[in-house]
Amino acid sequence: MRIEEHPILGKTEIRKKVTFTYNGQEIEGFEGEPIAAALKVAGVMVHRYTKKEHKPRGIFCAIGRCTDCVMVVDKKPNVRTCITPLAEGMIVETQYGVSVKE
Repeated sequence: MRIEEHPILGKTEIRKKVTFTYNGQEIEGFEGEPIAAALKVAGVMVHRYTKKEHKPRGIFCAIGRCTDCVMVVDKKPNVRTCITPLAEGMIVETQYGVSVKE
């Protein structure tokens, strides 16, 4: 499900596999790839739910401009997972609403 050879960027370099936790479940990804990419490969499409109507949100812009992909990462809310590199042992959780406090 990952892009292995991009028509413009070329071949993807071989990277180290890491383990992280998503809502209590262990998942593998590649070190340095966006958290959102590792989640997508694992089948996770919903990153947060809106505060008012509890509607699911996931990757939208994929460049860090919107807040659709924000999640709680290592207990910090509002982390834009589309631009945040994955690291060994990260704890990633679904976010409910967008927190005003950081």
